Amino acid sequence: MTLTMKLQNILGALKSPSKTELKAALLKLGLTLDDLALLPEPSPGKPYNRKLLFKNEEVELLVMNWSQLECAPHDHGNSHGWIQVVSGTSINSVYEIKGDGLPNELFHEIHRKGKYFYAPKKGIHKMKAFKNTDMVTLHLYSPPITGMMVYDLQKCAACVVSDDCGAWWPDEQYQKLKEIRFRAEDNTENEYPNI
Repeated sequence: MTLTMKLQNILGALKSPSKTELKAALLKLGLTLDDLALLPEPSPGKPYNRKLLFKNEEVELLVMNWSQLECAPHDHGNSHGWIQVVSGTSINSVYEIKGDGLPNELFHEIHRKGKYFYAPKKGIHKMKAFKNTDMVTLHLYSPPITGMMVYDLQKCAACVVSDDCGAWWPDEQYQKLKEIRFRAEDNTENEYPNI
């Protein structure tokens, strides 16, 4: 069975999948680095490059090949899903927002090859390859991501980005669907203590 057929058989059957159903589908796929031929090279100056493996109205599956840069804190709009570390090691930082301010980092976790972790609706996080590892991740979301909010804690700003923009501050004006500015005193980011 080809990868395309496998993806269609497993992911094509999902209808408004729950958290449990999404993880079960990712586990059933059982994809490894060997299954992911012709990975996109990490983009210069960007945290990752991505390739869409499957998408319908219910779900999307992406593979991301990471550079050594971290992505910006972001949510996944109204989508939820699972992230699988296929190779390398990830630092995943989780944030919270109180009121209308900027997100504050709550904690960070180290996820090694083979680990799966959940991204809830409106949950805010950022990721980075840990200590120069070659990191590749799979991302299964439902519904397909649209309306992602990206935060720039240094600029005290956030923006809803277009679907063709990744988890970084947009380079192109058309990728900023909505921009929000915050007061400077709301900016209280913590950088990875204790690593």
